[in-house]
Amino acid sequence: MKKLSKLASVSFAGMLLLAGCSGEKEQSSGTYDENSKAEITWLNILHTASPPTDTVLDKIEEKTNTEIKFSWIPDASKEERINTALASDSLADIVTLTIMENSSVRNALKSGMFWNVEDYLDEFPNLKAISEDVRVSASIEGKLYGVPFQKDLARNGVVLRKDWLDNLGLELPKTVEELMEISKAFTEDDPDGNGKNDTTGFADRSDLIYGAFKTLSSYYGTPNIWDRDDSGNFIPEFETEGYIETMDYMKELYDNDWINKDFAVTAKTDQQQSFAQGKAGIYIGALFDAKNLQTMATGIQDNMELALVNDMVSDSNPERAIWAANNGIGGLLAFPRSEVKDEAELKRVLKFVNDLLDPEIYTLMTYGIEDVHYKLTDDGAYEIINQDLWTQEVQPFAASRPKESGYGLKDPNPIKALADEMIAENENYAVLNPAYSLESPTNTSQGSELQKLITDATYQYILGEIDLDGFKKAVKTWQDSGGNTIKEEYKAAYEQTK
Repeated sequence: MKKLSKLASVSFAGMLLLAGCSGEKEQSSGTYDENSKAEITWLNILHTASPPTDTVLDKIEEKTNTEIKFSWIPDASKEERINTALASDSLADIVTLTIMENSSVRNALKSGMFWNVEDYLDEFPNLKAISEDVRVSASIEGKLYGVPFQKDLARNGVVLRKDWLDNLGLELPKTVEELMEISKAFTEDDPDGNGKNDTTGFADRSDLIYGAFKTLSSYYGTPNIWDRDDSGNFIPEFETEGYIETMDYMKELYDNDWINKDFAVTAKTDQQQSFAQGKAGIYIGALFDAKNLQTMATGIQDNMELALVNDMVSDSNPERAIWAANNGIGGLLAFPRSEVKDEAELKRVLKFVNDLLDPEIYTLMTYGIEDVHYKLTDDGAYEIINQDLWTQEVQPFAASRPKESGYGLKDPNPIKALADEMIAENENYAVLNPAYSLESPTNTSQGSELQKLITDATYQYILGEIDLDGFKKAVKTWQDSGGNTIKEEYKAAYEQTK
């Protein structure tokens, strides 16, 4: 971070030689002063149409004792722009890396281009609070090349039409078996009372991950993509009984018309529109989608009442479990050695990131300035009072927070506030992917192609185009075409981290 060389507080007395590679904690050529004013550059992703004005930025700089210069990359072109920046070493003190599966990003991280920060986090109180699970998940080959973006660990659950349940005298489900009975009743018992056979239980979409399938599979105890046994062997989720039970469940819904028959080709927007228009009463996805569904139903289903469920189990798996998307990792804030020259500069940048996690600055980056962008309601909720101004001046910073939630800030919308509570509760039951941080060259080169074999076979089984033997044949093809090699590579990579 050459800009830090301008800091009067950074002394060069006692300059020490840097160790030349990543890994162990290194010696500093300067002296770290946490109270020094720092100039920090940040190559960041922009999720809005234009960069923010300085209104909120000035406040952040004041509270972190910094001058920040952003280079914004539009979200739509981030992969190309980041690849170019890495190839040309045109970086900044902080680089936002969100596409961790990108081979250029992974190779750059493994090459030693960025600092390994693992040994430094515990020196800063907010960074010290990053859990061991998050640190391990965000690591590559056992090294942590940046501060992890901490996302909600497990967002998913079930959204139901509470008014339909009441109309039919039904209770909220606690098991997938009870949910099946509700899907039948929502299809066959005229839950909206209009005298027409025009509703189904589930509204789902062509997505085996973020649609209903993967969340249902959690309720059957299916591992999150991979499982690892006590001997270190890796087992893909589709070789487990829970996955088969989930396929059977979806097939029963499909065979009985208790789910939209076109779910295998339905887009998310069409799925949500179907629910909002009163054509279905069960939606499985992110719990905070309930707020969007309510908004979409305004003027169409004004009597809609929603209920949320996040504690569902099954007869075969009575233990609560919910899969964690990307193990709660949204990428890294990484610090290139070409810009952050020594340990003293690294610590000052880490101090800045640590400060961004303070509640006051988190609130500033989330809601903006009180009585300008938001107001506090009588019950302590944060209500946006100028949506356009918030979008322009605050949203780019909200998308840049190193941590997504966990500060207990209350949303004024009751269903969104309930969803936030349930998502936070889900963290206690989250199922992680044990292979998330491990390297498998075969998975990198062939993983997507191999996964398509399983995805296609799963849909074919649910739609009745193949039977269980046909599905197992597809799994055998996956194993023989590289899947068994992926298993061995993950096992070897795991052994190296022990």
